[in-house]
Amino acid sequence: MKFTNGYWLLRDGVNAIYAREAYELHPDTERKEVNIVATSMKINDRANTLNLPIFDVTLSSPAEGVIRVRSEHWSGATQYPGFPLNEEDVHNNPRVSVEAQGNSDGEAGEDGASVTLTSGELSARVVKGAPWNLSFEARGEELTSSASKSLARFALAEGAAVSAQPVGEFGVSLDGTARDESEVFSSIQLHLGVGEQVYGFGERFGTYIKNGQSIDIWNEDGGTASEQGYKDIPFYMTSRGYGVLVNNRGHVSYEVGSENTEAVQFSVPGEALDFCIIYGPTPKEILERYTALTGRPTRVPTWSYGLWLTTSFTTKYDEKTVSSFVDGMAERNIPLSAFHYDCYWMREFQWTDFEFDERFFGTIDQVEKSLRSLRGDKGLHVCVWLNPYLGQRGSAFKEALERGYLVKKPNGEVWQTDFWQAGMGLVDFTNLDARAWYKSKVKALLAHGVDAIKTDFGERVPRDVVWADGSPKLSMHNWYTQLYNQTVFEALEETYGKGKACLYARSATVGGQMQPVHWGGDCESTFNGMAQSLRAGLSLTSSGFGFWSHDIGGFEGAFPDPAVYKRWIAFGMLGSHSRLHGSTVYRVPWLFDEEDEKNGVINAPGQSAVDVLRQFTLLKLELMPYLFELGLQPEAHGTPVMRSMFLEFPEDPTARVLDRQYMFGPSLLVAPVFSYSGDVEYYLPAGTWTNWFTGEKAESEHGVWRKENHAFDTVPLWVRDGSIIPTHPGATSPEYEYGKDAVLAVFGEAQVRVSEEDGSSVAFSSRVLEDGRTEVTSSDGRDFRARLGVDGELVASTHGVAVLE
Repeated sequence: MKFTNGYWLLRDGVNAIYAREAYELHPDTERKEVNIVATSMKINDRANTLNLPIFDVTLSSPAEGVIRVRSEHWSGATQYPGFPLNEEDVHNNPRVSVEAQGNSDGEAGEDGASVTLTSGELSARVVKGAPWNLSFEARGEELTSSASKSLARFALAEGAAVSAQPVGEFGVSLDGTARDESEVFSSIQLHLGVGEQVYGFGERFGTYIKNGQSIDIWNEDGGTASEQGYKDIPFYMTSRGYGVLVNNRGHVSYEVGSENTEAVQFSVPGEALDFCIIYGPTPKEILERYTALTGRPTRVPTWSYGLWLTTSFTTKYDEKTVSSFVDGMAERNIPLSAFHYDCYWMREFQWTDFEFDERFFGTIDQVEKSLRSLRGDKGLHVCVWLNPYLGQRGSAFKEALERGYLVKKPNGEVWQTDFWQAGMGLVDFTNLDARAWYKSKVKALLAHGVDAIKTDFGERVPRDVVWADGSPKLSMHNWYTQLYNQTVFEALEETYGKGKACLYARSATVGGQMQPVHWGGDCESTFNGMAQSLRAGLSLTSSGFGFWSHDIGGFEGAFPDPAVYKRWIAFGMLGSHSRLHGSTVYRVPWLFDEEDEKNGVINAPGQSAVDVLRQFTLLKLELMPYLFELGLQPEAHGTPVMRSMFLEFPEDPTARVLDRQYMFGPSLLVAPVFSYSGDVEYYLPAGTWTNWFTGEKAESEHGVWRKENHAFDTVPLWVRDGSIIPTHPGATSPEYEYGKDAVLAVFGEAQVRVSEEDGSSVAFSSRVLEDGRTEVTSSDGRDFRARLGVDGELVASTHGVAVLE
C-alpha cells in the first residue's frame, strides 16, 4: 500500500506519525533486550513531550543470528497475532550481548551514544538522538537500516481510500488495504543498497526478482497469470545476505523498491509492527535459520516421488474409465505411483461431504474393493480431493451446522455463499471440536484405503465473520489455510506415521512448509503458463518450502498443444513431485499423440508424448538415490529440493537474475524449453559441466551463455563438476534399496551419501590419483559399479573400491 505522493508529500487523506528521535535507550543486560522510546519529534525541552505520540520499540533475539523488532504506538489496541516461532533459549548464550556506550542512567548517555544488541554475527545498533536510526550489521558491514521517516504510523481519513469495498467477496480493497474497523497502519522502510536484489514472498507468478513490485500478502484464488498468490508468505531475502520475516498472520502490504526506490516498505493494519531480521550470509543459511524459526518440512513418503495421474477436473469415476487410464499407462510401460480422484468422486452440489458417489462407486464395500484393487493389483497409492467448503446439500454441512462447527456472521447466522458450491459454509478450524470432527472424517477416508489427500482451496476466507476463538478478522484470512492443512496432515501422520504423510496442498502461509507437498495452482496450458509456474516454484522454494509440484501440461485450456505438453513433461519430471492433471481434457499421453495425428503431425521415433513421458519417468526413477537424499535436506537444513540459481550460486551476479532455469539439488542444472521450435538459451556458471544426455563437457572461468535446439526427448540437463550422482538404471518404481547395486556417475572429486528409508546410509567418495585415474570408495566396503561421467566404462568395485580411467 502506498501512503505518499512522491518523495515529499503524503497522499490526500493520509495522516502520518514518524519516528524522529531515539529519545531514551534502555538496555536490559539480564533479559538481553533493548527498549527504545522513539518520539515523533526532536525533543528540545520537556515541554515538547506533551501531546506527543511515541513508539515503544523493543529489540530482542529469538534465536542466534536473528533479531526481532517490535514497535507499538498504542499497546491497548487490537493485537494481531503472529506466527508460532521456535525460540531458542538465548538469554544465557554468550554470543548474545547488549552493549551501551555512555552512562548507565537508563538513557544510554547523551545524543550520539548507542546501544547494540548482538546475536551471533548479527547486530542491531540504535543511536540516541535525532534523526531516528536503527541499523543492522554483520561482519563489520551494514546490511540494512531504518532511517529518518521510515518507522511510521499512518491513519486514513474518511474518504481517503479509493474504495473501502473489497475486490470480490474475499479480496483486498482497490487501494491495497484489507479493511477492518481500523483505518490505521503501522509501517517501516528498510534500506536497499545499490544493486541489492529481493526474493521470496511465497508463490509469486511474476519475475523472480521482486524489486519494483507491490505485493499483498493476502491469499487469493487468482490463477497463475495474475499478481495474486495462493501461498503468500511475509518473508523475503536479499542478495545482501539477510532475510526479513514480518510476524503478522494477516494482511501485509509490501512496496519493494517501488514507493521508495531505495527501500522495502511493509505495512500492517493496527498500532503494532513485529518483524525479524535473519542473517545468513548465504541464501541457504538464511533459509536454515528461517525454517528453524518457523518450522521445517517433514520428509515425504518414498512412493510420492513417482508419477501421479489424475484424469481431469470433470471425470466421472466409473471403474471402466479409471481402469482405461491406469491400464493404458501400464500397457505403454509408463510406471505410475499414484492415482488421484479429483472433485467428482463426490456427488455434485454435495462437496465436501466425504462420501463416494454411489452412482459410480456403489456401496462403501464396493469402494473399498475398488481401492484395494488399485493398491494391491495395480500397486498404486490413492489420493482424493477435499476442501474446507461444505455445500448445504451434503451430509457434512448438516452435521457441522447442528454442532456449531461453521463460521458465523456477526449477527449469529451461519456465513454462506453460492460461490463454488450452492449454499456452502466454511468449517471453523479455530474451534478445536470442529478440527477434531474434520480430522475424524479424513481418518474414515484413510480407513477405506486412501493414502494421501489433496487439500484444495483455503484461500476464499470471508472477512466480516466471527471466529470461535475470537481471532481478529484480518488475522484469519491467511492463517485459515494453516489450520486447515495442519488438521488434515495430522490425520495422515497419526494414521501412517511420521515421514509417511503426504498432502497435495494449494494454499499456505508461514509454517505451511511443515505439511508437504504443495502444488502451483491453476496454470494456463501454454508456455507462458509453464514459465509462470517455474517462477512461482522458485519464489516458493526461496521462502522455506522444500517440496513443490505443478500440473504437467497445464490445468486450464480446451486441449493443450501437444508440444507444450511434451516440453512440460521434461520440466515436471525433473522436480520433487510430478503430477499429470488438467481441467477438461485428460492428461494421458496417447490422447496428445492422437491430436498430433489428427493434425497431420508425424512424430519421429522417441518424440511422441508416450515416448517422452516414458523416458523422463524412467529417468526420474533412475535418479531416485540422488532425489531421496535431496528429500532429506528440507527437514535437516531447510534447503529445498528444487532451488533457484541464486540459492546455489549467490556470488554470481548473472545467476541472481535467472528465473527460466533451476538447480535440481546441488549437482543438476535444468533449463526447461519454453518454445515450439525447441530453441532455448540458458546460462552455465563458472566451472566444468557435463551434459547428462550427450557427455559433452563445457568449461568456463566466468560462466557462459548457451543457445541450443532440442527435440522433445532432451532438455538442457547438466552435471556440476565435483559431483557423484548415484543412480539405479532400469528402476520402474521409486521404492527400492538405493545403495544396493548402485551405479555411480562420477564427475571429479566428490562425496555423496545414499540413504535408505529405514535410516541407514552409505557414503561414497572419489579422489584423483597421481597417475590421473580416479579412485572411488564406499564407506562400508559394499560393492557398487561406477563410471566417469555419463558415458565412461562401467567398472565394478572390489571390496568397496573401484579405480576409473
